[in-house]
Amino acid sequence: MERLYRTTLFTMYQLTLFIGIALLPVALYTQRFGVHLPLDRAILGLKEAYEHHSA
Repeated sequence: MERLYRTTLFTMYQLTLFIGIALLPVALYTQRFGVHLPLDRAILGLKEAYEHHSA
């Protein structure tokens, strides 16, 4: 069960990184209008969760 949880966290982390990279042009464009996409918080949260459970 623990291995499944870690694998799911890692997959979600990688998917969030991919989405963040893909949405970078959109994020830069919307930032001009004062809209901030919270992808950095999602990426950092998943990274911390994965590192906590992999150790």
